[in-house]
Amino acid sequence: MRIALFDSGLGGLTVLSEAVKQLPGEDFLFFSDTLHVPYGTKTKQQVQGFVRESLNQILREDIKAFVIACNTATSAAAAELRQEYGFPIIGMEPAVKPAVEMNRDTGKRVLVAATPLTLHQSKYTQLVSRVDDHSIVDSLPLPELVTYCESMQFDPEVLLPYFNEKFAGYNLNDYGTLVLGCTHFPFYRSLLSQVLPKHINIIDGSRGTIRRLRQVLAERGLQEGRGGGNIRFACSSGEPAYLQKMREAFDLYHKRETVLEGEKVNR
Repeated sequence: MRIALFDSGLGGLTVLSEAVKQLPGEDFLFFSDTLHVPYGTKTKQQVQGFVRESLNQILREDIKAFVIACNTATSAAAAELRQEYGFPIIGMEPAVKPAVEMNRDTGKRVLVAATPLTLHQSKYTQLVSRVDDHSIVDSLPLPELVTYCESMQFDPEVLLPYFNEKFAGYNLNDYGTLVLGCTHFPFYRSLLSQVLPKHINIIDGSRGTIRRLRQVLAERGLQEGRGGGNIRFACSSGEPAYLQKMREAFDLYHKRETVLEGEKVNR
């Protein structure tokens, strides 16, 4: 049985990378809804329908858990799907709580970057109101970044001016943490570190999401399998070119993160 991870496009590959590290004995299916990417500019009702259509395709496989590796899709559809299906459904949540805890006593603020739909969903606003007891959280929509990622645009000459423009209205010295609230955004972690002051931590929700997956699998008696970390890629359009792009994007991100972790260990 495989663990299925789902996103509208390439972003969820950042979550898959973390899953491969934390669950090396599992086999995975990664499914992208390429017919409808990006989700962040769609309505909640549209996203709910897209996720349901994709899950119907995914269920042709023998899966033991479903990870919605997309903050926007989680906000729109996770609660309803959990009421309908018996297998574990794990969603994404912007890492607002740990960011607030990191900055509560520092005098620094938290900036959450995400898609417009995520930032306007009640799930996000309720999360902020629940954990932000000192009113230190601000939000920054970056819808264009999903489009850049889907086109494999990582050129610093294009991205650095874009980031500088988006951050221009903020006094970055006031902030201690940037939360990447879209799974596409960690692809740009290294470029963001060039734009932001050195004291700003850049975090995302992937690690916590996969920790939660491990916990739920153990609770359900679905302990780690004996697979070899096999990954199968699929997409709603079935385009061979996009499937190849998924493999290339995953290799690019996973290898880079592995190198960065190795550098941290050796420091």
